[in-house]
Amino acid sequence: MKRASGFTVIEIIAVIVFLGLVATLLLMQRSNLIATQRDNDRKTAINAMYFTLEEVFYEKNKFYPSKIDSKTLPAVDPVLFTDPDGAKMNESASDYRYEGTNCDNDKCQSYTLRADLEREADYVKTSRR
Repeated sequence: MKRASGFTVIEIIAVIVFLGLVATLLLMQRSNLIATQRDNDRKTAINAMYFTLEEVFYEKNKFYPSKIDSKTLPAVDPVLFTDPDGAKMNESASDYRYEGTNCDNDKCQSYTLRADLEREADYVKTSRR
């Protein structure tokens, strides 16, 4: 008797299950990488704002603003005031928040700049002075 060549149903099912597991792992890894990239984008934006507040705005004015935007910090790319989800700074859904403290007539002595991250704890920068 000749034996038929080919794959058994069990072998085909095993290959399909294996490929499904590999695809699931790849999609999960891709999702993690994308979330990490968004977090890095948030940190970059906060660092640009922080640097400009400390090295440009404060040095020129000797105070911090009560709020920030592209008009207050023209040296910062306006795109950076919008988080990766499309919300602008200090909007209710925004990942970015600026809070001036010890303010008098829109002139503040200090501030906290914060970004909500997906994969890590909040990224927080505070005034140096």
